[in-house]
Amino acid sequence: MPTADIDVGGELLRVLLSLVAVVVLIFVAGWMSRRMQARSRPGGRRIRCVEAMAVGARDRVLLLDADGKRLLVGVGPGGMRTLHVYEGEAPAATEPPALEVPSFAQLLSRWKGRP
Repeated sequence: MPTADIDVGGELLRVLLSLVAVVVLIFVAGWMSRRMQARSRPGGRRIRCVEAMAVGARDRVLLLDADGKRLLVGVGPGGMRTLHVYEGEAPAATEPPALEVPSFAQLLSRWKGRP
């Protein structure tokens, strides 16, 4: 019975090229998806949630920026209700202060019990 010679190097190269092609297609699909989503929102977002806080099991209070105004909105099972509209311009978003991260030596001295 004759046996067929299999070119292992050629087959390995074909499998690797196929794998690379699939990975490239995944990245291209993700890139195109992001571009299509960006086009669906012309002009950027006009409403932004600044902060949210739960006040009950199913009730929340939201602080929203909408076209330069700040709104306090209550959300619950019964719907949404505007609680307060702040007058004047909404303050610029500020970043919270960075927390100081102790060094390894400080952590080790705390763990050993030394001040």
